Amino acid sequence: MSSRIAVAATAPFGADVLERLAERHEVVAVLTRPDSRSGRGRTLAPSPAKVVAERLGIPVHAPERLESGLDLGAPVAVAVAYGLIVPDDVLAERLWLNVHPSLLPRWRGAAPVERALMAGDAETGVSVIRLVHELDAGPIAAQERFPIAAGDDAGVVYARAAEVAAQLLDEVLAEDPEPHEQVGEVTYAEKISTGDRQLDLELPAAELVNRVRALSPHIGARAKLHDRDVTVWRAVVAADGSFEPLEVQPGGGRRMAYDAWLRGLRP
Repeated sequence: MSSRIAVAATAPFGADVLERLAERHEVVAVLTRPDSRSGRGRTLAPSPAKVVAERLGIPVHAPERLESGLDLGAPVAVAVAYGLIVPDDVLAERLWLNVHPSLLPRWRGAAPVERALMAGDAETGVSVIRLVHELDAGPIAAQERFPIAAGDDAGVVYARAAEVAAQLLDEVLAEDPEPHEQVGEVTYAEKISTGDRQLDLELPAAELVNRVRALSPHIGARAKLHDRDVTVWRAVVAADGSFEPLEVQPGGGRRMAYDAWLRGLRP
């Protein structure tokens, strides 16, 4: 298989994998989503993958939608957290691989790491598949599992997944293994919604802690504590089995230890 590859990536996970691939392969082009407005000021900003590509001097393409005939200068394209559907006529132009941070067919979809943590999964992994039209349904070229430790949050799991992804792609790009169809129960990892962020303090403590882990450090879980709205970034199950926040952020404030925040509430 050719050592020249293109990478289609947008989100931070895709940017992390892109950077790792560029250290060991000839990445000749990056496909990403167009600049978008974000933050309170709605400032136009590049995607994380575009930031990495420009720092590394890799040519960037950012079309609103993909159409056939796009010259990427490589016979292989690796899609990872890209966020656009690749049409069939574009798929037919070259080999498309897709990196997905789950043990497919478990957790197909937009938020596989977050949903695995919310479900309390003891392990997850990375799957490298041949990209097909159906969402995350392509045959598996390589797959590796790894454990999720009790204290791991989404940031830790995504970082480990990026490391594993780069190693698996080394093998796939060098050996071009024969892919096999996905086997097992299909589950879907729906995009995180506003409702997913809200902590219902009537739920079991372990479930609440899993939700906090799933949404940290990139999204944040929300709760009303002592009649104040806060974002909860870290929490544990206390010795008595109750939900115990460790790090919170009040509206408009900074992240701080929960105990320090409590002290600030006292008259």
